[in-house]
Amino acid sequence: MDIDKKLVKKIATLSKVKIEETEVERISKDLSKIITWVEKLNEVDTKDVTPVANPSDIKIPFREDEINDGKIEDKILKNAPEKKAGYFVVPKVVE
Repeated sequence: MDIDKKLVKKIATLSKVKIEETEVERISKDLSKIITWVEKLNEVDTKDVTPVANPSDIKIPFREDEINDGKIEDKILKNAPEKKAGYFVVPKVVE
């Protein structure tokens, strides 16, 4: 799969990552190399390989949920640049 400059810019916009115009070409090539390498993994025959571990076999004990806010709301919000009604105020990120 070839990742072009347009796709790199779209990914950067969606992930809110600032990429300089001079870096777009290099990032495009790097991402293309990574995708090519990952595609090569699909060629490996793993039909006769036994899985080392299967997380679904592990039984995790359940515990009762306890509501515990730590009683430190003031300490947590002390460093917030903006707060309202006991919550952090953050910029809108969904367009």
